[in-house]
Amino acid sequence: MARYELAQMNVARLRAPIDSPQLAGFVSALDRINAIADGSPGFVWRLQDDTGNATALRPMGEDFIVNISVWQDPQSLQAFVYRSDHVGVMRRRRDWFEKMDIYLVLWWVPRGHRSTEVEGVERLNLLRSRGPSADAFTFGNLFPSPAFGGAVAGSLETPCPAN
Repeated sequence: MARYELAQMNVARLRAPIDSPQLAGFVSALDRINAIADGSPGFVWRLQDDTGNATALRPMGEDFIVNISVWQDPQSLQAFVYRSDHVGVMRRRRDWFEKMDIYLVLWWVPRGHRSTEVEGVERLNLLRSRGPSADAFTFGNLFPSPAFGGAVAGSLETPCPAN
């Protein structure tokens, strides 16, 4: 079993309040998409509150929502993001969220570690300030887990789309 797992955080700046009619389509899809993630091969864990999602957690301010999850490897996360019904939500993201240049960050965590919102925001800020590194990277600039020496491993087939 691997000693490290892949953590990810993505953020979105809301175009309207989470309980507004404009975001109703997004909110109504949350339980279904979370269930797909939970059942996906390679899924380990996701941050959630008592409702089963994380939209009430606002470490970046009231206009932002965050999603943090942990996966066995980048390929498992990529399969969920780009080859499941999650794609339908991504196609509508501009209806619900403002455009952001950097909204996704990946980093390796020791197996069993559960990342917090504070940790995710720190990693996102690190990516924004320094660019991709072994401590904060993207699908387009993957770094291998520390178990493999931390050198650049290249990117996955599908780059992270612009929001």
